[in-house]
Order: sequence, then C-alpha cells, then structure tokens
Amino acid sequence: MNISLTGRHVELTEPIKAHMSSSIETLNKYHMDIISVNVIASAQIKKGKERSMIEFVIHLSHKNSIIIKQNDDDLYAAIDMATSRAQKALRRMHDRDSGHYKDGINEAKNEANSNIDLHEASEALEDEIVPVELSLYKPREVEDVLNNLKDGNKMFEIFLDNEGKTRVLYKRNDGKFGLY
Repeated sequence: MNISLTGRHVELTEPIKAHMSSSIETLNKYHMDIISVNVIASAQIKKGKERSMIEFVIHLSHKNSIIIKQNDDDLYAAIDMATSRAQKALRRMHDRDSGHYKDGINEAKNEANSNIDLHEASEALEDEIVPVELSLYKPREVEDVLNNLKDGNKMFEIFLDNEGKTRVLYKRNDGKFGLY
C-alpha cells in the first residue's frame, strides 16, 4: 500500500505524520486490497476562524475509490473522524463482498443438487400407469351400476348404457350421485 501525505497551508510535523500513518494502517484489517491512500491536510480560514480539513482518497483494486472529507477545529480530531468514516466504509464493502449476497444462483443450484441422484429422481417423478380392465363389453342398466357403486368403495363407474353410449356414474360430495 502506497501512502501519500500532503499538507496545504499546514506544516506536517513528525507527530502529525505518525498519527496519520497509524490511522491509515488500521484500514488493513479489512483485507480489501488497498492500492494507495492519499491524505491531504489543509487549513482554511472562514469567518476569521481557522479550520482544519482532512481528505482521504483510498484507491481499491477492482472497486471504486473511497473519498472522505472531514472538517474540524483540531487537525487530530479531523484525522480520527475521517479514519472512523473510512473504517465504516471499508467494513460495509467487506461485509457486502464476503456476505451471502455474493453466491450466485448457479452455485446455489449446484450445492442443492450435489446430493441428489438425478436418475433416481427422474424415475420417482414418472407417473405409474396401472392397467385396469373395464367391463364395457355388455350394456348395463343405470340402476345396476348405482347399486354396485353404493356397495363398493369406488368413486365412479364407467359403463355402456342400453343405447350404446359411454356413461359415467359418480359420487358427489353431498352424498348424491351424478351421471354423465
């Protein structure tokens, strides 16, 4: 990580440089591949009052740069506030990158399907067709079919009536019988 310390209208003494450097070193704990940090300290006089301004420009690899500006009466306080804001920004980026949002849909599908045998799953999903032999060969009376339906546990009966039409007699939910 390259560190550049610049003073505009402010003399950067050794204690100020050491405080800036130690503040910048605290940003390494987020493992965000910081390429360089430019720190610009400046003094401004507004309304007869001198104010210190600190600006951090943090360049990250494969991400946007972070720019933080902080004003305060005291230069050390401005450095501390800017450092805490930079730590907050880096923590947010680190949490966003290392959180569960990074997993793509393909990784989630592969993880879900890793324990499933697709051949067995496709066989389990196939509909099983059981052949049933129908007695449609001779015509039947509706009353005979109704009596068979009442005696058995079937829900419907398919048959040929005396006119040669295929009919369906079924039990309704209200206990009565319907005829198609």
